[in-house]
Amino acid sequence: MVIIGVAGTLCSGKGTVAQYLKEKDFEIISLSDILREEARLNNIELTRENLQNLGNTIREKHGNGALAILALEKLKAKDKIVIESIRNLGEVEELRKNKNFHLIGIDAPREIRVERLLKRYNESERKEDPLTREQIIRKMDIDEGKNQTSSGQQTLECLKSADFFIHNDKGLDFLKSEIYHFLRKLEFKERPSWDEYFMNIAHVVKERATCSTRKVGAVMVKDKRIIATGYNGTPRGLKHCTDGGCERCEKRLKGLVQSGMELDKCACSHGEENAIVQAAYHGISTKGTTLYMTNYPCTQCAKMIINSGISKVVCADYYADELGTALLKNADIEIVNFNKIN
Repeated sequence: MVIIGVAGTLCSGKGTVAQYLKEKDFEIISLSDILREEARLNNIELTRENLQNLGNTIREKHGNGALAILALEKLKAKDKIVIESIRNLGEVEELRKNKNFHLIGIDAPREIRVERLLKRYNESERKEDPLTREQIIRKMDIDEGKNQTSSGQQTLECLKSADFFIHNDKGLDFLKSEIYHFLRKLEFKERPSWDEYFMNIAHVVKERATCSTRKVGAVMVKDKRIIATGYNGTPRGLKHCTDGGCERCEKRLKGLVQSGMELDKCACSHGEENAIVQAAYHGISTKGTTLYMTNYPCTQCAKMIINSGISKVVCADYYADELGTALLKNADIEIVNFNKIN
């Protein structure tokens, strides 16, 4: 059995990915379809808001993996399965209990998605009551996890855990070619490229991370040789974040601090920051190196990358810090979006 999950932001192309896989003889089930069935049984009007609330309620009552369990039950006799509309990390964790599960993440620039959703609502679904751009953006914020509980929408977090990520900004032919590449990797287990090789090592490095809220790994390479590695955690000799060494992360775990807030109070160093510092600590030049990272650098780390003379950055995470990325581009540092299977 092969199980492929599809997680993506609103109007990013999830349905197109699922349809392409259907043409390759996969059986498709959408978690949204399961919610629609439940809504009909309970005489609930089929609106996006109602379905989101129903999904949240089911996860609260039966666990965050409840919808994934229902999907697997419906398709348990099938050999090639696609589960679409994954929006909660609990669903990903439930599906990962099957060793043959692979998660595709898909996103597109928000402005493109806003225009797509405006067109969809205003030309078909809500001709008499069109949505405004502000309403669309609020819907996207909710879907992506803004101010949501652990049983709510967590699309961005699901994307961060994807095995294969597609940045869908180059048209239909590009999208199909990316899915084709994904399927070939599953089928033939080809020898990894150098980028895949070093990125796989970066993912191993991140497992050493001592931050309690997120694991990040970085590998610095020169002439196809590793010269330094780094993972996120508290500074050398201090109590690990996982042991209570960072008050900000403790508050984050308790829900007292929102994701992305009070970062100036965080005691942890970032993975890429530690890789650069490790090279300096051992007297190794970082000029002209390539940095492999399991995430995109923040603005502060982007400045460190520029000043350290790194010439190329390869990032596995789909989420990009806009200012940090702009700084790297302005400094003529090559940025590669790594989206291959790890």
